[in-house]
Amino acid sequence: MERNSVVYQTYVDILRRELVCAMGCTEPIALAYCAATARAALGALPDRITVEASGNIIKNVKSVVVPNTGGRRGIAAAAAIGVLGGDEGAELQVISRVSEEAKARLGDYLEQTPVEILSLPSDCLLDMIVTVRHGDSYAKVRIANEHTNIVLVERDGKILSQKDAHAAPQEQNVPDYSLLTVSDIYNFACTCALDDVRSILDQQIEMNTAIAEEGLRHDYGANIGKVLLKTSDNLRTRAKAYAAAGSDARMNGCELPVVICSGSGNQGLTASLPVIVYARALGAEQDTLYRALLISNLITLHEKTGIGRLSAYCGAVSAGAGAGAGIAYLHGGNERDIAHTIVNALAISSGIVCDGAKSSCAAKIATAVETGIFGYEMYQNGQQFYAGDGLVVKGVENSIRNFGRLARVGMRETDQEIIRMMTELS
Repeated sequence: MERNSVVYQTYVDILRRELVCAMGCTEPIALAYCAATARAALGALPDRITVEASGNIIKNVKSVVVPNTGGRRGIAAAAAIGVLGGDEGAELQVISRVSEEAKARLGDYLEQTPVEILSLPSDCLLDMIVTVRHGDSYAKVRIANEHTNIVLVERDGKILSQKDAHAAPQEQNVPDYSLLTVSDIYNFACTCALDDVRSILDQQIEMNTAIAEEGLRHDYGANIGKVLLKTSDNLRTRAKAYAAAGSDARMNGCELPVVICSGSGNQGLTASLPVIVYARALGAEQDTLYRALLISNLITLHEKTGIGRLSAYCGAVSAGAGAGAGIAYLHGGNERDIAHTIVNALAISSGIVCDGAKSSCAAKIATAVETGIFGYEMYQNGQQFYAGDGLVVKGVENSIRNFGRLARVGMRETDQEIIRMMTELS
């Protein structure tokens, strides 16, 4: 692929935009970022906080531990730590440098400060409004559609900044994700001038490996990574265990950052760690690992483009198929091998639901990685799923579209029922 082509430059832009650092689960972190921005606009420590959140935000913040909060979970903790100690200029690392003073004050602040939590009816699955008050003054901030996409900042009736939450991608300087195809992703990965992406991928390798090793060393959640390694220590189990262990740590308050993919740390871990583990075991050169990671990350993003940031469809399924594609490349797989790996994997594990961010995400990740690896092994053994096998249709792009439609449209009511069930049980 020509380095100066539109597709090439778009892919580099997508990677730079997507593979960024975040500390903590991205939904509570987005909420903390929203709250920190509101506090900055107010110019004072709030004495009242109101959080309005869409159902998917409520679902994904409800059960996950928020870093730097002393093990606290949920919306109030995320908003309060953002207000007390958040750096509004750090986006998804907003609470990565919370002072010891702020941590110590958090308990008393939560006891003394009313935090009202309201459901936000919205046609945006990712939508939140944080309103903070001090005396008679207020400030309001809204984030919609993407985790750092601030669409409104208002103070005391004056609009400080505003943009259309539904503006077309080109109006927001967003790369054209419709240019992602399996064929072009494979060609890009094979021909990419690695200096264009090396620093991005080095950060992904370093940070995601570090949190996986932290998860394997210590006690986090259900310790899925540790359980896997106790049952077996072969290569495929290690690949699943590393990805799961990163999620074990991340879902349960670990304060190490991760490099995310498609707005999700769990997807970033799933798309990268199995590929890293396989590359090391196979003795692959570093440049080969980079190219395999390009395939895994971009395939994940391609699948997720038709789904959206949040849905009832577990994002690990897409990332697990991406990881399988990257592992296929490490074994010398060509475009055809990669395409069949993706379709096989999606045909097996699509339908795993997202019922919020919590400890069981790590087990779902392990399952998704298993199907990604198995999807490749199927094709290597002359087996595949054909058009007419359920949602599989002829052509990898058509199959990706079908599974995206299942997640985006077919599971819409499932999503609403999951949210109803989770809020009823609160």
